[in-house]
Amino acid sequence: MVYGKPQFCGVRAAAANIGSGRGDYTTEQFKADYPQFYNADGAFLGSDAMLEQIVDMANAAVQPDRWLDLWRFAAGLYVAHYVTLHLRGYAANSETPQQAAASGALVGVVSSAKLGDSSVSYDTAALTAGTEDWGDLNSTTYGQMLANRAKLIGMSGTYVI
Repeated sequence: MVYGKPQFCGVRAAAANIGSGRGDYTTEQFKADYPQFYNADGAFLGSDAMLEQIVDMANAAVQPDRWLDLWRFAAGLYVAHYVTLHLRGYAANSETPQQAAASGALVGVVSSAKLGDSSVSYDTAALTAGTEDWGDLNSTTYGQMLANRAKLIGMSGTYVI
């Protein structure tokens, strides 16, 4: 109750544009949206248990009442981003502690490399400009797309009393 006026309780939350809904994205939807994460037999390329956890995280983090018609797109990007990070460190099993530890090694972006007459360098500054503070979302193209869409979704008005 806001200052003894219960009629304003829902108004303030709506005006603040803060959602609280939970999504219902599924692993089946993810498979249809992102088939690249499945082999020719239709099996997920990583841990099924982790996929379920990531889908659950997406349903909690990507709120349908904020994203409206773009919700499935955003939930899919969220799952694809974290599945990509999961697969970077995924190993079906390890023979030694060193192998297990190496599966979680931080992988950076190539900024320069040279081998004989060949060289490689990447400049991602233009891609990450504007989302520098978005944490790990800059580490995959799915995360970058999600962060940029989220910035647009978040541009709607906010009013907090």
